[in-house]
Amino acid sequence: MPWKEAEYSGWGRALRATGTLARPERARNLAALCGDTPAPAIGNRRSYGDACLNSGGRAIDLTRMDRILGFDEETGLLDVEAGMPVGQLAEVFAPRGWLPPVMPGTGFATVGGCIANDVHGKNHHNDGTFGAHVESFTLHTPGGLREVTAEDDLFAVTVAGLGQTGAIASARLRMKRAKGDVMVVTERRVADWDAHLALLDASTTTYTVGWIDATARGAGLGRGILEEGETGSGLTPRKKGAKAVPLDAPGFALSPPVVRAFNALYWRRVPVRGRTLVKPINDFFFPLDKIHDWNRLYGRAGFHQFQCVVPLKAADALRAMLEKIAKAGIASPLAVLKRMGPGRAGMLSFPMEGYTLAVDFPNRGRAAEIIRELVGDTADAGGRIYLAKDALADAATVAEMYPGREAWAKAVAAVDPGGLLETDMTRRLNLRSL
Repeated sequence: MPWKEAEYSGWGRALRATGTLARPERARNLAALCGDTPAPAIGNRRSYGDACLNSGGRAIDLTRMDRILGFDEETGLLDVEAGMPVGQLAEVFAPRGWLPPVMPGTGFATVGGCIANDVHGKNHHNDGTFGAHVESFTLHTPGGLREVTAEDDLFAVTVAGLGQTGAIASARLRMKRAKGDVMVVTERRVADWDAHLALLDASTTTYTVGWIDATARGAGLGRGILEEGETGSGLTPRKKGAKAVPLDAPGFALSPPVVRAFNALYWRRVPVRGRTLVKPINDFFFPLDKIHDWNRLYGRAGFHQFQCVVPLKAADALRAMLEKIAKAGIASPLAVLKRMGPGRAGMLSFPMEGYTLAVDFPNRGRAAEIIRELVGDTADAGGRIYLAKDALADAATVAEMYPGREAWAKAVAAVDPGGLLETDMTRRLNLRSL
């Protein structure tokens, strides 16, 4: 299997790596690679920072291993290779009455990536994380091939384990029953922060998410749009073709005045009385996937995303963080507020019961400084940041947020004593230090 020199990045494009990549197409090719030269596995690189980077080293790109290996129509058990994007699973199985159990904000995330980051979605308050629906997976550790089940101690080390126990070749998932291949979505315009939290707390739908105007201040702080969705059938949604961003946008494209104007218009697109729409499955779960390479809107310098979760009792602390973001005036239109349940499947899983806020910042000006302040604010509130989105946190703060890190590091050291699977993120955050 040839190794080829490549420059690559995470989705945020602010951090980059140069190294050698191999792209196996078959299970036997992957087995040969892992037996000869164990290296961290990567997928479509939809994590935003350096979790998928290995500067100066090797990485195994699993995106060509994207086959469906078997499916039981009665039980919903799916066997699939790790390079399969979840959006493709939704397209294939929604017409058959099934969906991936948990889907993040992009359908390009691979099954292996969803396990390695224990991703969450718009149904976390009901169904927990992706890892909670994984029955087993085949794992190429530096010591050999393992079939890992949910009862295995290695399961919780690998789920949300950032690829540090080996390359996942395939997985068995419990798919979720769906009523059909469309979404019936209710949209409501939300006036302010208190109203937003109240609606999130009261929501009883399967899928719930809030878009939040991160530029609004004063009485409008926290205003946004709440979306609640259920699967449906027998309805025909209006489909729109995908578009692409052909080049890196100039700096003024997401300047503060442009973002404020866009957010105001976007908020008012939903009538005061609200409305109910029928949408294609992918349009609801992966709205930005309709714009290929949308990360280029931030220009060559890229962007950072800050995502945190704080306990329910720390809602005022999260409001203060939003006030800081709004005052800075450099957030993009992409900001999300959700209520999370307690479900998590890995030792380093992100979720806790509380509220999660995700905001994108162009990589310029005071963005890095503000994000580092927000990371500290999150720690003070008893919350944590999402490692799949991080590029700027420091090791001490992350260790405080993740009290299970040391036990996780001991378990990883037993599997990979030579540190062959380290990445830029694990080195930056000293995640594997004992």
